[in-house]
Amino acid sequence: MSIEIKAGTLSDFFTSAKETAREIDQGKKLTRKNIIWVEPTDLMLLLKPERTKLVKYLRKEKKVFFSELMSAMNRSPVSLNNDLKILSKYELIRVTKESNPGHGVYKVIESSLGNEKIEFRVEI
Repeated sequence: MSIEIKAGTLSDFFTSAKETAREIDQGKKLTRKNIIWVEPTDLMLLLKPERTKLVKYLRKEKKVFFSELMSAMNRSPVSLNNDLKILSKYELIRVTKESNPGHGVYKVIESSLGNEKIEFRVEI
């Protein structure tokens, strides 16, 4: 199974949802769709080399602390946080916090895609 990332607007998403609802009403057998709708302007942001490298690393490592990720990717906290923000917006990663007794909290980052194949689809 694969994850399909499509560029589209909210209107495109609702059009797709209506088509699926129509198929349900007609009694057609549905196949599971793993589609993530992305604003066209954000799609180019997701495809930046630093972010694709980050997704690949997280898929391999599964779960890492922010400080470890910062060292492994040789990134500043600000740039890494910007990348994590856009990737988590579209649920490509999960960012959670775990307590570290006596030292505050750790920011934990993990891939939410497992080993699923990711396909980007863009219509121009």
